[in-house]
Amino acid sequence: MQVPRVRLTLLLGVMVRVPAAAGGIILTLHVVGMGRSYGEAGLAAMIMTIGLAVAGPWRGRLLDRRGLRRVVWPSLVVLAGCWVAAPQLAYLPLLGVCALAGLFTIPSFSIIRQAVIVAVPDHDRRTALALDAVAVEVAFMVGPLAGVWAASTWDTGLVLAGVGLCGVAAGAVLWLVDPPMREESDGTTAESGGAEEVAVGPGVWLTPAVAAVFLAAVGATVVLAGTDLTVVAVMREFGATSHVGVVMAMWCVGSVVGGLVYGAWTRPVSSLWLLLGLGAATAPLVLARDVWTLTALMVISGVWCAPTITAMVDELSRVVPERNRGEVMGWHGSCMQVGSAAGAPLAGAVVDTGGASAGFGAVAVVGMVLAVVGLIVGCRRRRGDAAATL
Repeated sequence: MQVPRVRLTLLLGVMVRVPAAAGGIILTLHVVGMGRSYGEAGLAAMIMTIGLAVAGPWRGRLLDRRGLRRVVWPSLVVLAGCWVAAPQLAYLPLLGVCALAGLFTIPSFSIIRQAVIVAVPDHDRRTALALDAVAVEVAFMVGPLAGVWAASTWDTGLVLAGVGLCGVAAGAVLWLVDPPMREESDGTTAESGGAEEVAVGPGVWLTPAVAAVFLAAVGATVVLAGTDLTVVAVMREFGATSHVGVVMAMWCVGSVVGGLVYGAWTRPVSSLWLLLGLGAATAPLVLARDVWTLTALMVISGVWCAPTITAMVDELSRVVPERNRGEVMGWHGSCMQVGSAAGAPLAGAVVDTGGASAGFGAVAVVGMVLAVVGLIVGCRRRRGDAAATL
């Protein structure tokens, strides 16, 4: 393992992701501070999420064909303009800026994960990706907490612009460092255009194995986003809203522990089995009757989060051509955005009709059902392959 390069890549990942992790909650606080409702704040976040989902495959394909620098610099220009303008805008123009910012958000998850994959030999890949998943959890612990503190201390518009520009600055550092995203032995570079000459379309790389990972991505983020919303509802029911941050932080701690353990594990585990475990570990949250029980169960549930995400990325990196890795990672990110966009409304609807803790059960069942479907399809495919060889 090229430790210095991996260390630098993970550090770059944290730098880029912390502003992204803080941005969503600051945008919500800014819209509410404008006198708008939480529903209107959610609409702004949803529009940005749609932009991210639409842009994922497009930006990933450009990464494969054009290289990091030619993809990142337009984002730096557009995002700098968006975040400087955002605090000055009324609600409706702000929605347009959210859409544009979503479309041009730096594809940091795809970039960092590809750079990590290239920096390590095959036998260390899962360990390195697990460390990246841990770094993501650190970013999503630090970002929202720092964002809420800043937004409660200063004007939300200034904080929104400041955090957005911090993300632009981190993206500029990423552009400057330009970590390799392809094996040196490949013989071509994205900058030279060689990748475009040999790139293959989805008809080639969209195999049942890739589709299963995409299904796992949707299922995992349905569980994660639905749990996120349900925790807030349950803590309000407990009369302990002020402790939401602590509970969420402990969820992340569980994920960090799980990521470290999975990274040290000697054998890979299918992302579908891990998704099944994530759903099974989330379901008992329904039983929580006080803050302490909920926190303990959240830690256990969190243990499955980072391993599930790590396994998905590891599997994709091994079953798709390297020249199409950026596009596939982009589609994977879009699937995660779809699951995230579906998970919160699903949990919210169940909470409204069945009580606060019911949201946990609903998203857990969805995650487990999708995992079982993927496992059944995988078993049938393997049986078909075996029969074809007879």
